[in-house]
Amino acid sequence: MAVFVALGAFLMTLFGGWTAGRVTDRRHLVLGLAGGLMLGVVGLDLLPEALDAAGDKVFGVPQALLLFVGGFLAAHLVERLLAVRRAAHGLDERVPQVGLTAAAAMVGHSLMDGIAIGAAFQVGGGMGATVALAVITHDFADGFNTYTITSLYGNTRGKALAMLVADAVAPVAGAASTLLFTLPPELLGSYLGFFGGALLYLAAAEILPEAHHAHPARSTLLCTAGGVAFVWLVVGLSE
Repeated sequence: MAVFVALGAFLMTLFGGWTAGRVTDRRHLVLGLAGGLMLGVVGLDLLPEALDAAGDKVFGVPQALLLFVGGFLAAHLVERLLAVRRAAHGLDERVPQVGLTAAAAMVGHSLMDGIAIGAAFQVGGGMGATVALAVITHDFADGFNTYTITSLYGNTRGKALAMLVADAVAPVAGAASTLLFTLPPELLGSYLGFFGGALLYLAAAEILPEAHHAHPARSTLLCTAGGVAFVWLVVGLSE
C-alpha cells in the first residue's frame, strides 16, 4: 500500500516540474512562487517536524535547530567555494554544480518523504493516509522547485528534466525501502533540520533575490505570499 500511494507522489512531482517548465515567459513569477513554496515548506512543515522528532537540547539549544543553522551555513559555504573557484577562472558566479547539488538535496528529501510514507503505514492505515496526503500535495512544490533550481543555475533543460525524474522516482524508492528497515525518528528529525536550513538559504539568498532583480513587481510578491499560503493550507489539511 505504501508503494502504491507513493506513486501519487511520483505523478505530483512530475506535474510540478512540468508546470515550472511551461511558464518560462513569466520567469520572475515562477521564481517568486518557488521562493514562497520553499519558505513555507521549511518554516511550516520541515522545521516543526524536525523539532518534534529531534528536539533534545544540546548545550541549551534543540538539536534540530543546531542542524538547521548548520544546513544554512553549509549551503552558504558550498556556494561561496564554488563561486570563488569559478571567478578565479574568469567565469560567471552562477555555478551549474550548485544547482545540481541543490536538486540532489531535493531528491534526498523526496527519498525521505517516501520513507516517511512507509514508516507511517507501519504504524497504521490512518497515520499512513495522513502522511501520504501531506507528501503527495507538497511534492508538487518539490517538483516545481527541483526543475526551477536546476535551471536557475544555468544547467541544460535535459539535466533539469533528469533531476526532475530522479526526484519523482525517489519517494517510490523510499517507500519500498521501508520493507527492509525502520528509520529511527531522531535520525529523521536531524535530517529534516539540516535540509531545512540548506533550503532556506537557497530561497532567501538565491531564488527570491533573482525573482525581484529584473521584475520587482507586486505580482511577484503576491506569488511568494501565495506559495507560503499554499503550504500552510496543505499543512492545515493534513492535520
